[in-house]
Amino acid sequence: MACFIVPMTEAVVVTVVGQAKKAKEEANKPANSPDPESGSEKETRIPFTRKLKWLSNMLWGGSALLAFEHLWHGEVVPWFPFLTALSSPADTSAMLHEMATSGVAMAALISAVWGVMLLVVSIQEKKALKAQQAANQG
Repeated sequence: MACFIVPMTEAVVVTVVGQAKKAKEEANKPANSPDPESGSEKETRIPFTRKLKWLSNMLWGGSALLAFEHLWHGEVVPWFPFLTALSSPADTSAMLHEMATSGVAMAALISAVWGVMLLVVSIQEKKALKAQQAANQG
């Protein structure tokens, strides 16, 4: 009914935090440092803001697909109150239960998958750093 609201709320929070951290990174970046996006310098570490962007994209994408599915099934309508479950107290109770169970589980699963992605990337970054250090020494 409205399980997409939970990951969407997490997506909003992650996006805001990511934008704030990105602004802070930009403010602390030296003026003469090379742009890692340009490819002029081989990057061995991925900035945390880019990793947050991955989570944000996963959450927004999943929420959009879920919202479309609910729209398709008539559970979300383009007129007030927008969620058909808000039309009666019994339906509202069922909607809140679904948000508390399915919505939280989906948001947690997406975050867990992102955590595994970070673990894999961390391992790859360490391998790249070791290879770079070996190349510099040899």
